[in-house]
Amino acid sequence: MKFFSKKTVCLYAFLSCALLSPVHSHAAALNEGVKIQINDTLVYFPEGQPVVDTRSQLQVPFRPLMESLGYDISWSQEGSEVRVSMKKGDQTLSLKTGDTFVQVNGKQVNVNSLIGMDKGSIYVPVRFISETLGYKVQWDDDNQIAIVDADGKYHAPAWYKTKKQDNVLQYAQGYLGVPYVWGGSTPNGFDCSGFVRYVFSQTRGIDLPRTSTAMYYSTGMSVASPSPGDLVFFSKSGISHVGIYLGNGQFISATTSRGVQVDSIYSSYWQARYIGAKSI
Repeated sequence: MKFFSKKTVCLYAFLSCALLSPVHSHAAALNEGVKIQINDTLVYFPEGQPVVDTRSQLQVPFRPLMESLGYDISWSQEGSEVRVSMKKGDQTLSLKTGDTFVQVNGKQVNVNSLIGMDKGSIYVPVRFISETLGYKVQWDDDNQIAIVDADGKYHAPAWYKTKKQDNVLQYAQGYLGVPYVWGGSTPNGFDCSGFVRYVFSQTRGIDLPRTSTAMYYSTGMSVASPSPGDLVFFSKSGISHVGIYLGNGQFISATTSRGVQVDSIYSSYWQARYIGAKSI
């Protein structure tokens, strides 16, 4: 399989992508195949997954993609087809299943692929993002991630393919998208310390303390700079958050806003709260 450079390219680079493997649970879905990232956040597809059509074009479930870009979406039935209308600021878009074009501010723009529906999810070609909406897109070949720079800035991958022997990182990333539950410690829902404790219990047989505070003060060895697999801690009037370091400034944790996700330690929010790392 041949891919383009992992530097900035247009989304038509995906025309040679292979079909994504079917998945049976949302926890594993983001661990396979091509992923879509907007700024620093992976797009979570709770129902249908990106697929490649008979013309070798990557098709993406429409609603999660557009909502992640900040569009308000409404739906209406037109006979056997579905009409979708979107609005963000002064921009309006309209599309209908069965068509090969999108109305952008009243102007017809061809997408050169049938807009279809499968199991309740409307799909659009991923090229729609760059060619119709004009967003700059990077393709990271190593990790197979399309990074949509919606804010016009460069963004590092929010997910890194791990080595097979690094089972802690691989196992942790298998739970991307699992919702946040206060006090949660199972795949049905995690809080931050419940997630870290579960991963280390399942992969290394280590029984970590239940809270992030106890983890910080009573386990592991403090390190000046974290390595993949180390715990990273954050404070907001006391130890308030813990995650697992992935490398390249990225860590995975269960967040109150979007559940289990990958973030950058160097983002403005987390950098201001970072207090240190411990090797287990």
